[in-house]
Amino acid sequence: MASLACCSRPGISATLPIELRGLHAAVAVVTIAVAVLAAAGGGLAYRRRRAPGRALSQVLVLAQTLMIGQVALGLLLLSDERRAGDDLHYVYGTLALGAVLSPWMYAPSEPRRRLLWFAGATLLAAALAVRAYTTGG
Repeated sequence: MASLACCSRPGISATLPIELRGLHAAVAVVTIAVAVLAAAGGGLAYRRRRAPGRALSQVLVLAQTLMIGQVALGLLLLSDERRAGDDLHYVYGTLALGAVLSPWMYAPSEPRRRLLWFAGATLLAAALAVRAYTTGG
């Protein structure tokens, strides 16, 4: 069981009923798969000159949400002093989160180009997430 050092008080042991490292690894695989699916769907919709449907928009947002959750799990692991095998893991994880969220600030307002930005950024985030996964140890 993992203990939460930030929440511990003398005489009280705060523990989590799950193994966070395993959960972090499992969510990573799901996050990468959803990000690749979202990027492929966005690229296909752009290529076919179609407006993004509701389902595609939801999958793109799901990829972003999973990235945020993945970083949150990583921060929980860090708070419990469980470090990755390679410090590059933190660099790639942070860059993946930044990449997937960047279109909210920089994407153009024209819908098709905006879709391309979101799809491309999600694909970049997926590639960075794969690299983070391989450096996690």
